Amino acid sequence: MPSNLYETDFYAWTLEQSKLLRAGDLKHLDITNLVEEIESLGKQQRQELRNRLGVLIGHLLKWDYQPDKRSKSWRVTIREQRREILQILKENPSLQPYLAEAIASAHESGLDLVVKETPLDYGDLPENCPYTSDQLFDPDFPTDLNPA
Repeated sequence: MPSNLYETDFYAWTLEQSKLLRAGDLKHLDITNLVEEIESLGKQQRQELRNRLGVLIGHLLKWDYQPDKRSKSWRVTIREQRREILQILKENPSLQPYLAEAIASAHESGLDLVVKETPLDYGDLPENCPYTSDQLFDPDFPTDLNPA
């Protein structure tokens, strides 16, 4: 295995590392880069949670602050993000203690989404996330979200 395969052909490197692990050949593993990649996978899960929370919060803010512009698309996006976030948390229960921090961080992204996609500006929107985690995951919140 070329020593620089990690830099020159990442996919081939992953195949080689997988093969070595399956064979139990720990002596030839690229431990330094394996550790880096495993840590990166954990960070990706946190980032995915924050990204989806940002989209969810942004669409809830649009729903609340632009009632005359509400659409089926917003409703579906809210529903989809809730479902995906709950799936992430189900598959990664150790992210649960990070949820409050993720919501606070995601609120900033949600604000950016609203400002980018609507006539609203930052001063028109709440500085802190106005939604509790219970509200964020409640399929019946807000009460006017689901058509009768």
